[in-house]
Amino acid sequence: MQLKKATRKQVKLRLGMSAVAGGGKTMSALLLAYGMTNDWSKIAVIDTENGSASLYSHLGEFNTIDLQAPFNPERYIEAIKACEDGGMEVIIIDSITHEWDGKGGCLDIQNQAGGRYQDWAKVTPRHDAFINSILQSKCHIISCVRRKQDYEMTKDSTGKVKVEKAGLKEITREGFEYELTLNFNIEINHHATASKDRTGLFMDKPDFIISSDIGKQLIDWCNNGEVVKTLSDKINECLTIEELSVLWASIPKGTEKDNLIELKDKRKNELTIKSN
Repeated sequence: MQLKKATRKQVKLRLGMSAVAGGGKTMSALLLAYGMTNDWSKIAVIDTENGSASLYSHLGEFNTIDLQAPFNPERYIEAIKACEDGGMEVIIIDSITHEWDGKGGCLDIQNQAGGRYQDWAKVTPRHDAFINSILQSKCHIISCVRRKQDYEMTKDSTGKVKVEKAGLKEITREGFEYELTLNFNIEINHHATASKDRTGLFMDKPDFIISSDIGKQLIDWCNNGEVVKTLSDKINECLTIEELSVLWASIPKGTEKDNLIELKDKRKNELTIKSN
C-alpha cells in the first residue's frame, strides 16, 4: 500500500433520473444528453417503454434500441455493449425499472425459480452484472427509472392497523442511487431536484427544469480533471506482446476482463504480424 496525493480525474457520468408517469424523464434525458454531446448522432436510447423515445424524434436524429421482454439483465448488458460498439457518447436507459420489475426481470426470475429467499443467490449476481455494466461503461449513462406511490402499515392509538401513504418510491432494487454520480427527481410539473449530487452543482438548490444547458454544465464538470485511460486504451497502446501479457495478467478476473478478450487477441495478432 502506498499513500499518494488525491487528484481530480475526468469521469464518465452516472446519472439517475426518476419520475412518475408524465413527469417528462425521457425528454429531459434527451435534452441533457444533447447538452453533453452537441451531437444527436452520439446519443442512444435503450427503449423499454414501447417505443416512447421515438415520439421525440423531432428533436434530432438520435439512435434507439427497442428492447422488448424478456427484460433479463443479460439483454440490457447486450444493449449497452451494442451502444458502446456503435461509438455512442451518451447512453440513455429508459428505463431500468423493467430489469427489476418487468416481464423476465429479476423479480420475475426469482419468482419462477420458486420465490424462496435462497433463490436470490442465483438472481443477485445477474443483477450485479447489469449494475457493473453501467458503472464500467466507457460512455456517459443516464438511467431513467419509474416512481410509484409507496405505502406503509401503522397502528393508531386504539391498535387498529391502517394503511398510509409513505411518499414516492423508485421501482428498482433498493440501493441503486448509491452507485450514481447524481440523481434527479422530476415531479409532474417537470421540475427537478437533486436527491444525490457528487458534483456539488445542484444539491440544496431551487428546483429547475432540465435543459441542454444542464448537460453543458455536467460535461464541463466531467472533463475537469486528468484524463483517465480505459483498459481498452491501455491494450491498444501496448507496443510488445510481453507488455500486453503483463497488462493482461494485472487485470482482475471478471465480466470486464471477459469483455476485453476479443480486443486483447486482436492486439496480440497485430503485434505478432508487426514483429515478423
